[in-house]
Amino acid sequence: MKTALITGANKGIGFETAKQLLQKGFYVYMGSRQLQNGLAAANKLKIEGLTAVEAVELDVTDEDSVKAAYEQISKKNRVLDVLINNAGINGGKPPYSALEADPKEFTAAFETNVVGVARVTSTFIDLLRSSGQPRIVNVSTSVGSLALQSNPDWPAYDYAKYAVYASSKAALNMYTVQLAYELRNSAFKINAVCPGYTKTDFTGNSGGAVEEAGKRIVKYALLGHDGPTGKFFSEETNPATGEIPW
Repeated sequence: MKTALITGANKGIGFETAKQLLQKGFYVYMGSRQLQNGLAAANKLKIEGLTAVEAVELDVTDEDSVKAAYEQISKKNRVLDVLINNAGINGGKPPYSALEADPKEFTAAFETNVVGVARVTSTFIDLLRSSGQPRIVNVSTSVGSLALQSNPDWPAYDYAKYAVYASSKAALNMYTVQLAYELRNSAFKINAVCPGYTKTDFTGNSGGAVEEAGKRIVKYALLGHDGPTGKFFSEETNPATGEIPW
């Protein structure tokens, strides 16, 4: 049975992604900053008959928490097939503008959305290396595309300006490029994936169906041997091929 770890999996897109991977026969570790929230989420899935799931307390901003999660998982499995870095924050309360946002909001967003991803990835890399087909999906957003954000012809040009969140996701995208390059001569497939504007707590419950967002992430978690790596995908932005510019 293949295994997957999803950070921030107790609700929203992370929860839906866990559900879909369980339906495809994975054993899923649901990372949650608060263990009680993770346990409640896992129980919801078990009630639906999806029992190959385990809650893991995992705060991506806390080194000790990440190490403890690693110990919990590695005692049971020495192989991790999929890592989905889903946990993320928007950086604070509106406005998110470059001039009005508090510097502390930038720090918090980068600590979770970039440093947290690097921390989890480096901690679990040995378990991923033990997989025959290791996959890493960094959940990003088209808002983090420098090319789109600077293009006046982009439909979202005039309203998708979130300086704190966008800056952190742009940095995450660069981390994805660097990681994919370092592991280019291996079986790893590493990509940044935008699930699209989705109806969750994160968006004030507006947007598209969470099921579609989960499907988009799972697609890149299940890439075959000939699948792409080191790419940026947003099927909402580019339905034809999914790939969008950095």
